Amino acid sequence: MNIVDLIFERHHGPEMAVISPDGSLSYAGLHARVLETEHALRRDASWPTHAKRPRIGLHAPSGPDYIVLALAILKAGACFVPIPSELTASEQAELIQRTSLHAVLRAKNADDWQLEAVEPSEETHAKAQRRKGSQRLSDLCAFAPLRETHLDSMSLEVPEAFDSLNAAFIRFSSGTTARSKGVVISHETLIARITAANEALRIGTADRVLWVLPMAHHFAVSIILYLYHGSTTILAPASDPAVMLRLMREHGATVMYGSPYHYTLLASQPDAAAMRQLRLAVSTAFALSQEVADLFHSKTGLHLTQGMGIIEAGLPLLNLEHAATRPTSVGKPTPSFEVKLDEGELLLRGPGLFDAYLSPWQPRDEVLRDGWFPTGDIAEIDDTGSLFLKGRVRSVINVGGMKCFPEEVEAILTSHPSVKAARVLARPHAALGFVPVAEVIAETGTESTLAAELKKLCQQRLSAYKVPLLFTFVSELPLTASGKVRRY
Repeated sequence: MNIVDLIFERHHGPEMAVISPDGSLSYAGLHARVLETEHALRRDASWPTHAKRPRIGLHAPSGPDYIVLALAILKAGACFVPIPSELTASEQAELIQRTSLHAVLRAKNADDWQLEAVEPSEETHAKAQRRKGSQRLSDLCAFAPLRETHLDSMSLEVPEAFDSLNAAFIRFSSGTTARSKGVVISHETLIARITAANEALRIGTADRVLWVLPMAHHFAVSIILYLYHGSTTILAPASDPAVMLRLMREHGATVMYGSPYHYTLLASQPDAAAMRQLRLAVSTAFALSQEVADLFHSKTGLHLTQGMGIIEAGLPLLNLEHAATRPTSVGKPTPSFEVKLDEGELLLRGPGLFDAYLSPWQPRDEVLRDGWFPTGDIAEIDDTGSLFLKGRVRSVINVGGMKCFPEEVEAILTSHPSVKAARVLARPHAALGFVPVAEVIAETGTESTLAAELKKLCQQRLSAYKVPLLFTFVSELPLTASGKVRRY
């Protein structure tokens, strides 16, 4: 099974698949461009013909051509691995390494791209030669071409079980790779997932979906879903609410997928009431606050419907029933899903759960608890059955829908010679949900210049959203009984 074949078996005519300021594509036109690009990729000298299920990274800007390139990778029988554009060079190198990519497709658009084969380093080649077993070198240890990146301690082994999965997609749950595990989703799982999600969304051929989210982070249960169900995706610039509204009106948008940030931007427009034409406005990526929900309703008359999207499960929760009275709830399970709480932790059960974690390798059944997936979210259920997320079991900070791991930032901070110890915490932020802030124990007499130095150091080595917004100097940090930094 290949999800791309299923999409174009269902929809292959003159109906619009994608509309954007850069141009539009009918389903027939999209299909033709996907086939053309697939053939070009296969003919390229860097295409990994030796691999049964090649893993191909995609580094490209969001837009119609991103869709063409991603579908072409899938159509060619490869596993698609998005490489977010906001990652630094070292973070990209780590993603490439931990995913053991065979090649990276770097593109400006569908006609201007370069396929780069990923070759193992000499050290990795030597390690692979010493292994006992039949796995190919390329399946064991593909390295990024950035030789200055030192990540030798990380596991690079991709087991033979990967090839049997018919893998379509790998994405690291954090949006980067520092502490997360690559989530593997097969073609079969993908179709089960988008079918289950659409039982609640009810996207159909009459729908036109306004899209403003980054495709490297949101693709499998959104763009793929819209195409499979024959709707039109309207691509709008994420930072220009005036253009969003114009495209919405011109093309008759019926559904919008966005974050609280985007809805705040739209509510600030004098003609925000034009959004009344939507039948559904889904808020996702990070938590919806009561303030944003109230603002949006006061300007548009619409109630935002918050959903819980999770890469391991798709869209298992959607607040369709109580969006007006409980907008900060993630709602109730979609028709095919069940939920329960285990000592406050939210557990899910339903179709389309991920197939495996890539690094380290863990098949789904080894992760589930008696058939239930532990989300790591602490939740509460009120008397209406509505779910409210209260925090994470672990310390991850959700910054505008992207995850920041405190340990990663702390490692950068403590690498500075004037820092004795550091703790990174989450601080609530009206637009982004949370942002990281840092507490630092500094060498005596260095505080006056150290904050600027630490900010510059973080900016050089981390994605912008991981850089602490504030540096506070303290004389001590709270510790657990075992001597570890206490985070709560």
